[in-house]
Amino acid sequence: MDVIIVGAGIGGLSLALSLHQAGIKARVYEVVSNPAPLGVGINLQPTAVRELTELGLGDELAQAGIALQRLGLFNKFGQLISEEPRGISAGYCWPQYAIHRGRLQMLLLQAVRDRIGDENVRTGFRFLGFEQDRHRVTATFHDTASGTEAANSATVLIGADGIHSTVRHALYPDEGEPCFARQVLWRASVEAEPFLDGRTQAIAGHLHQRIVAYPIARVPASTKLLTNWICQMTVPETSFPREDWSRRVPKQKVLSAFGAWRFPWLGLQDLIDQTSEIFEFPLMDRDPLPCWTFGRVTLLGDAAHPMQPIGAQAGSQAIIDGRMLTAALLWSSDPERALQRYDRERRPVMNDLVIRNRQFGPEASLQLVEERAPNGFARIEEVISREDLETITGSFSAAAGLDVETVNTRRSFLDPI
Repeated sequence: MDVIIVGAGIGGLSLALSLHQAGIKARVYEVVSNPAPLGVGINLQPTAVRELTELGLGDELAQAGIALQRLGLFNKFGQLISEEPRGISAGYCWPQYAIHRGRLQMLLLQAVRDRIGDENVRTGFRFLGFEQDRHRVTATFHDTASGTEAANSATVLIGADGIHSTVRHALYPDEGEPCFARQVLWRASVEAEPFLDGRTQAIAGHLHQRIVAYPIARVPASTKLLTNWICQMTVPETSFPREDWSRRVPKQKVLSAFGAWRFPWLGLQDLIDQTSEIFEFPLMDRDPLPCWTFGRVTLLGDAAHPMQPIGAQAGSQAIIDGRMLTAALLWSSDPERALQRYDRERRPVMNDLVIRNRQFGPEASLQLVEERAPNGFARIEEVISREDLETITGSFSAAAGLDVETVNTRRSFLDPI
């Protein structure tokens, strides 16, 4: 058995490592000719850290990221709504790491190259289409360096090429563009003195306007931490052109919306003032699909279930996709039967998560507090009960497979059944 993976993002690279560990040959095709450490921060949930640790990357993650200890939810005045432990502090056997997305991708890419060989990581190849028969699937690519077409065949083909997946488009050519949630995110990272305890992810505001901040790396020979910050808000536009994704925006645009926000525990305006580059992203996802798998072809990660970045799920769930897909291929020597099992077990869970994230997921308490106490509160217990807070977060964790007992006690995905 051998596998073609389209896309060298977090999902595709994790899958390649997982397949290699299982003794299944993989080849990775990536449209970018020279992948670089782009992006800002990402959270890796303990369930994903467990998988990367099983792949032998635990020490590298510990060096590259910050092990978060808690999550704090605040109203728009910086008043604490709730605080929850995270990672080891919450009872997991593995940490929750906050890390620079680009650094994580480079870490995974180097591990893939070391383990499966440079010749099996082919960059600068744009996926064009595929054909399949009873025995193989053949993918066609455009080699951007030579300008020629190249074909390669394998037992299965995996589309792990993101929210604008060309593999998904080949399966659903009439789907159209991603769904714009009428919100934009201004994102950046900057070296700054730690806020709170230096190991907290803070989310403040409500559904239509909020900030997110957390540390993602240590700064050598300094007390400062590389801090990821996001300012997110609802906008009147009903569409967002694809060519405008990841564009730089001036600081004044962000300050005009968030400059008056003041928190006793975070100097938001100072963070913005000290930042050299701020990027604007639309809040996007896609409607859940009725099927990921067509014969010997299936989808993974954002190609399968692009979701709004609520609850820090997308990257972690892509890693779990790869492990469950590998397990399915080990389970049956019939690749089509194996991919159907992966689809059957994984897709309904992810489809549910996409919808939950549209409803503000585990952060729904922020909006409830805004509606009930728009001018702040004296005691949070008079606004929302502890039981209601626990119900909101607990139901999401259980649905996403993130509860402590599930993560700590389940068998390894690659253990023989």
